[in-house]
Amino acid sequence: MKGACVQQNPAYRQVMAAFTKDQNASGRGLTDNDGSLKEDLPPITTFLNRLLALTIHMQNLIFEVFESLLRGKIDGAMRAGVYDRGVETIVAESLFIAERRTLYNHSGSGAETQIFTIRRRDRNQPMTLDQALARATERGAALLVNAQSGRAAVRVPAPSLMLDDGEVEHRVRLLRPMERHAISNDALDQTHWESADRSAFCDAWAGEVAQVPPFTDSDMHIVTGLLLPIWKRLPKEHCRVYRLQTDSGERVIGRLVSLGWVGNEAASPAEAVDATGAWPDILEGRVSLTLQDGLHVKRVRVMSDYRVELLGFSDGLVDRMKAMGLVSEIISWKLRLFIPTTRQGLDILAKLVEGHPALSLQPKATSQDG
Repeated sequence: MKGACVQQNPAYRQVMAAFTKDQNASGRGLTDNDGSLKEDLPPITTFLNRLLALTIHMQNLIFEVFESLLRGKIDGAMRAGVYDRGVETIVAESLFIAERRTLYNHSGSGAETQIFTIRRRDRNQPMTLDQALARATERGAALLVNAQSGRAAVRVPAPSLMLDDGEVEHRVRLLRPMERHAISNDALDQTHWESADRSAFCDAWAGEVAQVPPFTDSDMHIVTGLLLPIWKRLPKEHCRVYRLQTDSGERVIGRLVSLGWVGNEAASPAEAVDATGAWPDILEGRVSLTLQDGLHVKRVRVMSDYRVELLGFSDGLVDRMKAMGLVSEIISWKLRLFIPTTRQGLDILAKLVEGHPALSLQPKATSQDG
């Protein structure tokens, strides 16, 4: 809880006002003379011990604000698709594998990376009218009907979000028969949602619930099997790992991907590139080789001598590359890796391609001076 952006939260100001008033009770001051939060805060263990000296009311108030801020952070991470739940189990009314496609085959072990198209059926469980009316009795709740579409919703409070510029975005949550989503107060004012009486709300809500089908069918795509060699090719967003068990008892664990990603990967298989066969052309500088994981092999000129260099490697790959036989050198304070141009170089390239399959060959590689 540092910085001006946190201090703009009304609940935070309420806590700090009360906490500053009772600082003598805690034995530890957290604010400067101007009332702002100190930059040099005590360790969390000390802070928690000092809380024990406060009244129960003050303790409850502090943890209430903390839980509110935490819920806002979690809700924001879930909306952005970056909230990590660990391995998540997919449960549905029915799950079966409609299609299997091989994306990658490891030449050494024969292990495969596959894309499964999972056909799932979920039972729809809309919020009933009684449940909606019960939520409408909560503090700050209201009954709404959309003047344009005729749909119904219950407006309930939602945690505020702290924006990057430090501004607090106050939000509400709209509960609908099959949806629950948060929206800022400003955005809600720009919509057609209007307050409604109980009769109009009940008619609209009951009409929507009656139109909800008993089941919803959908497809999802999971990359499963040997994932490490292609991990960097997977989407960088929504990195959660899922597991499921099909109707036939088959267990699947892997990464969820979009249909667009599946189409792009299936359209350009990497196994068609003959990397080792292109070794003579690489030595002569006629082609350069692009591998998975952002790696590139090309001829370069270093200190008046032509050599074959590996580009694009990360620090975590250095030891592994050196174990394959690549030579490391520090040139101009920079670590560089080279494949020997002797007969041993072909074997090293084969090992390299085994772990990082070839994607493409580019003709007329440009020489570089080292």
